[in-house]
Amino acid sequence: MSAQVHPTAVVDAGAKLGAGVRVGPFCVVGAEVEIGDGTILGPHCTVAGPTRIGRNNHFHGHAAIGGDPQDKKFAGERTELVIGDDNVVREFTTISRGTGNGGSVTRIGNGNWLLAYVHIAHDCIVGNGCVFSNNATLAGHVEVGDQVILSGFVGVHQFCRIGAHAFVGMGAFVNGDVPPFVMVAQEGYGRPRGINAEGLKRRGFDAARVSAIKRAYRALYISGAKLEDAMVQLGEIDSDDVRAMRDFIQAGDRPLLR
Repeated sequence: MSAQVHPTAVVDAGAKLGAGVRVGPFCVVGAEVEIGDGTILGPHCTVAGPTRIGRNNHFHGHAAIGGDPQDKKFAGERTELVIGDDNVVREFTTISRGTGNGGSVTRIGNGNWLLAYVHIAHDCIVGNGCVFSNNATLAGHVEVGDQVILSGFVGVHQFCRIGAHAFVGMGAFVNGDVPPFVMVAQEGYGRPRGINAEGLKRRGFDAARVSAIKRAYRALYISGAKLEDAMVQLGEIDSDDVRAMRDFIQAGDRPLLR
C-alpha cells in the first residue's frame, strides 16, 4: 500500500515515506525525513530533517517535529531526531533535533503518549511506554527511563535524569535526578513523596518487589542518613529493583533530588 499524501501537503523529493503512511492537509515534510510504515501525520504537521520516524506512529494536528534545537550554541551542524514505533503525539507538541556538542541525536523510544503542548528539547533521550501529560516540558539533555509518567505542566531542568517507573505530579519542577520508582510532588520545586506503588502494582510488581523498593526509599529519604550511608543500606537489600536504583544513583553527575 503506497503512501497517501493530501494535495495540500508539501513533501520534499528527498523524503522517504513507508507503506500506508498518511500525510494530512497542509503538512510539510522536509528533506532527509524517513517515515515508517503506517504512520499518520494529521493536519498542519511539520517534520524537518534529518529525522527518522518508525512504524505506526500518530502525530496529531500542528505537531512540529525535528526542528532546529533551541540552543544558541547550535551553528547549523548536522544533527538528528530518531523516533521509534507506536507513539501517539498530540496537538502542538514540539520535539527538537540534537546539538553537535550534546551527542547530536534526540531519541524517543516506542509506545509513548505525548499529549498536547509537550516540548522535548535537544539531545533528550526518552524510553518506552511513557506518558507526558499536557504542557510537560523537558529542557535539553534530559534522560527519561521506561514507563515514566509526567503530569501536566511538569518542567524538568537540563541534564536531569528520571528513572524508570517514576511518577512526577502536576506542576512539579524537577531540578535533580529522580531515581527509578520514586513519586515526586509539587511543593515549590518538586520533592520525593514516596514510591509509585499504584503504578508498580498495575505493571505486575508483586508485594515482595514493592516492599524492597519501599525499604530502599526509606533508606534514601526517611532515615536521615547521608547519601553515602544510604547507598550502603541499599547494597544490603537483595533485590534487582533496588540494585537498579543504586546503579542509577551511582551513574549520575547531577545531585539526587532530595
